[in-house]
Amino acid sequence: MTYSLRTTKEQEEIYKELGISDYNELFDAIPKEVFDPGIDLDASLSEKEIKEKLIDIGLKNKRISDFISFIGGGAYYHYVPSLVKAITGISSFYTAYTPYQAEISQGTLQYIFDFQSLICRLTGMEVANASMYDGASALAEAILMANRINGKKEFIISKTIHPEYMETCKTYLSGRGLKVVESDYDNGITDLDKLKNLVNNETGAVVIQNPNFFGCFEELNEINDIVKKYPGCLYIISIVNPMYLGLCVPPAVNGADIVTGEGQSFGNPVAFGGPYLGFFATKQKFIRQVPGRIVGKTKDIKGNDAYVLTFQTREQHIRKNKATSNICSNHSLNALAFVVYLSSVGEKGLRKTANICMQRAHYLCEKINSLNNFKLKFRHRFFNEFVIQTNMGTEKFQNILHDNKILGGISLEKHFPELKGCILTTVTEMNPVKDINRYFNILNTISDGD
Repeated sequence: MTYSLRTTKEQEEIYKELGISDYNELFDAIPKEVFDPGIDLDASLSEKEIKEKLIDIGLKNKRISDFISFIGGGAYYHYVPSLVKAITGISSFYTAYTPYQAEISQGTLQYIFDFQSLICRLTGMEVANASMYDGASALAEAILMANRINGKKEFIISKTIHPEYMETCKTYLSGRGLKVVESDYDNGITDLDKLKNLVNNETGAVVIQNPNFFGCFEELNEINDIVKKYPGCLYIISIVNPMYLGLCVPPAVNGADIVTGEGQSFGNPVAFGGPYLGFFATKQKFIRQVPGRIVGKTKDIKGNDAYVLTFQTREQHIRKNKATSNICSNHSLNALAFVVYLSSVGEKGLRKTANICMQRAHYLCEKINSLNNFKLKFRHRFFNEFVIQTNMGTEKFQNILHDNKILGGISLEKHFPELKGCILTTVTEMNPVKDINRYFNILNTISDGD
């Protein structure tokens, strides 16, 4: 629709019809302080002057690069190879059109297909979609998919999953009349005895995060044995930090029916919380119930490889009552960063990076656990995150470290009141040994009662 300028006469006719004298009256309903907040900016600055002014304002902020971070809990500071930024910054990728028109979108479709293939290799599942918005919404969609498959309305979610993932799932399910049953934990992992008492013939799925929010490895095989005693009940595993898959067997080996997760760790920066990308994988027999879209590989009339959108089970393309989701897109550029990252580091590089994360985390944990006024809260196997308990209070703990340019971790009291004085600490390959020792030395100088 082209833009056509209205003549003065036409404008006056419109004003008369609307009962106003000029266009300014259209905004009378907006409070003046909102419409004109009175921001004190110098008038008529040039572009260069405005840029310099904004830079001066920005310099008043504390730069995250000035701090050593031991924060994780769903957003992980990993190294992003220069190759990732170089490729994702190519305009044909960065500004690519959505992949509906296969004849002009082969590059986009190919890397989405590669993304799906990498997810299947990592998780051991048979099919994966083109990506989701983030790990939390991917998990919620998995539960809705389980409901479509077996028609059951009760879903057991372990309290050890990311608390924000839990809230997302509750929000999604509440509108569908589906029930969330929270399963308790013991020593940092899902309490198997309590889980046994909760699962029954009305259970649609059991949801577990691995490693869980406390960083601990769940007893996945034992949980699978509990789930599979009930026909139709599905086993959903959420992976918030897929880096651990560089060292461990894929969740398909543990009996997972659906695997979802967050792909931020691979090639995507922390970036103030987003955008990230969720991934979604499952068994071939459930492919018709997968939300989002799936790219397939075929041959054109000349025998060349060609990529097409194979499944698009959303309401825009099929009847609403048969749509699997209102997910209307995928985080394509983030998925490309994921693909480039894994392609550049390779299988050996992924294993090496994961091993560094785990070894350094255990090194710091052992040093902290040797102190009198700090201890490891949960005595269970973990990857690169663990919970520290201190008797000095989490706020004081964090403030002391912050004063020394260290972000010490996440206080768990907000989401878990029973874990008062507990801090979730994370170590990645971005934390060299000298920084880990600095973290420990600061804690070592804190005496009991200080």
